[in-house]
Amino acid sequence: MARRGGQVIGNVGMYIAAYRSSQMGWNAMPTSRNARGIDLLAYDATASRYLGIQVKALAIRNPVPLGNSIDRFMGDWWVIVAKAATEPVCFIVKPEEVSRLANPSKEGAQVSYWLPSNRYDTDEFREAWHRIGRGDVTAAGVVPA
Repeated sequence: MARRGGQVIGNVGMYIAAYRSSQMGWNAMPTSRNARGIDLLAYDATASRYLGIQVKALAIRNPVPLGNSIDRFMGDWWVIVAKAATEPVCFIVKPEEVSRLANPSKEGAQVSYWLPSNRYDTDEFREAWHRIGRGDVTAAGVVPA
């Protein structure tokens, strides 16, 4: 298999997350690529509930790079898509869980943060789409017509 670049892996992961969100009844729309902010906007069948989803796509099961701060993560949910282009596995994590599970790495005066794979690749997060809930069911448990 040919090696894929980071932008292609990112696109694959974003579309996998949109596809899986849609399977859960959400209307999922990608936002502008490489813009600051969330990667997917999802709204329920009645357009009364909205979710911002941050997608992190990885070619293999690797640590997730988080940058030099863990104080201002965006989105209501994070979807980490490991092995995005081969055998995708999604991990559904809240931003505050990402912050709590992150590890700092210091190189000189620069600190960067990483989410180690053994912290997100757990039964709690693996394919845990139920954590986000269904978009085709109202709060009262009714499927809109």
